[in-house]
Amino acid sequence: MFNRISKFKYLFKIFIFIPITFYFGKRSYIAFDEGFYALQARWILDKGNWIIPLWWDDYVLDRTIGLQFLLAKSQEFFGRNIFAAYLPTTAASILMLFITYKLHEELFNKKYALISPLILSTTYLWFDYSHLATQDIIYSCLVSIGLFSLVKIKSKDNKFFILLFGIWIGLAFMMKTFLVFVPLVSLLPYIFIKKYFLFSKFFWVGLLIGFIPFLFWTFSINPFLEKNIIFYLIEKFNLLSNKNTFTNPFYYYFWNIPITFLPWSFFAIIGTIHNISQTKENKYILFFFPLTLIITLSIFSTKTPYYTIQISSILSLNAYTGIRYLFNSKKYRQIFLFITSKIIPLFIFSLTFTYYFFLKNTTSFNSKENTFLILGLLFFGISWSFLKYKNSFKEILIILIIGPYLLTASLLQSGLFTDRSRELREKMEYVASLDLVKNQPIQVDKSGIKNTKSQSKIIRIALLTPKLGEGLESIDQLRKSELAWTTDLKKIKNKDSSFEVIYENDTLKPWRLILKN
Repeated sequence: MFNRISKFKYLFKIFIFIPITFYFGKRSYIAFDEGFYALQARWILDKGNWIIPLWWDDYVLDRTIGLQFLLAKSQEFFGRNIFAAYLPTTAASILMLFITYKLHEELFNKKYALISPLILSTTYLWFDYSHLATQDIIYSCLVSIGLFSLVKIKSKDNKFFILLFGIWIGLAFMMKTFLVFVPLVSLLPYIFIKKYFLFSKFFWVGLLIGFIPFLFWTFSINPFLEKNIIFYLIEKFNLLSNKNTFTNPFYYYFWNIPITFLPWSFFAIIGTIHNISQTKENKYILFFFPLTLIITLSIFSTKTPYYTIQISSILSLNAYTGIRYLFNSKKYRQIFLFITSKIIPLFIFSLTFTYYFFLKNTTSFNSKENTFLILGLLFFGISWSFLKYKNSFKEILIILIIGPYLLTASLLQSGLFTDRSRELREKMEYVASLDLVKNQPIQVDKSGIKNTKSQSKIIRIALLTPKLGEGLESIDQLRKSELAWTTDLKKIKNKDSSFEVIYENDTLKPWRLILKN
């Protein structure tokens, strides 16, 4: 009887994450960065080139081929469809939730261990990127594995975790190259305490195993290049180190993280500060590690929100600590409950009603997306309004989780975080249904890729083109009866032109589908 109950609890822990992890409806890519990687993965399968990242016929040497390889392999195994392309990210997100669960058990105890991964899965930034086909969640999952293995190393006898700590470094380098040094530098004080594992052969064997994919790729690509691939990667690193489009002030993450970690930011800040007074191990992992990492990232010129996903597991643990501290505090408990049960629900209801009556018609959301969004916000507000002073800690945790959980589940099933280019997808489904298009490759006039807007559009159009042809320098290279995507309006409108516009639409602008007569 008890075994059956325990099995049910285990299944419940798995089932509870399905509505916020899996989406089985229609999907579409955004252009940057996932569309770019997905297009490179398509070229791997189309051209059979598993070594060199491509942009049409040109080499892209500022990044590894790690993610593109995974996207292509997934589609090779499970079919060439967009669902299969998301499987590497989905698998990494599930594993990261599990590692967060295990970290909670290790640093606190088994009680309420499910809360930390639930907090993680309902934070805006993690939820957003766990449904993007980019390397950020995969890389962050590897960092979390590194953290967990380091925590588990208690002596030289923990050979498996010593090996694991070596492995994650090379795999993370294959994903995000030099960014891997940021968590390593941030962990140096903790690594110094456990430095005995550095003298273990298992660490060095693990390090070698982790770097095997990168080394294999390096030796494979170098014969095609003028210099070693590492120099091209260093050039990209130097570019990001200097002033560029993504350069932001030093204090960028100190306001960006509280926004992107909503709705748990306040609790995470309280918990992080509180953890400075905890045991040595908890202090290093929960306080010094995230703080040092944020400062290190702040020194770097390029600053983007997704760089901080790698500490989202730790911030989730800190959010749990913050909730526990506020609940047990005689001084702050009343204020904590007043804000969460009165102020925040009032704000959410006001936001929902303002959107419904004044802003709904200004967006491109359809009725399904609007319905799920509004219901999700209302569920959130209603849930937190049930918080009462007499509630036990367990009841507080459940009520706090239910609101964000229902909101994120609603947002996922609405398609807003999965079908991100819905209008363009719908237009391209019509294009794909045309008899002229079904069995004929469509070339792309590369001269039309002049700015970010046209590049963004052609990436998404190319991914939804049934048979993608080659890149052309101009439409003059088209042969009779060939199709192409182009932005060259002058040649098409010319009276003597032999080009015919097959399809054009405001959603696809500035690109038009043409036929050479």
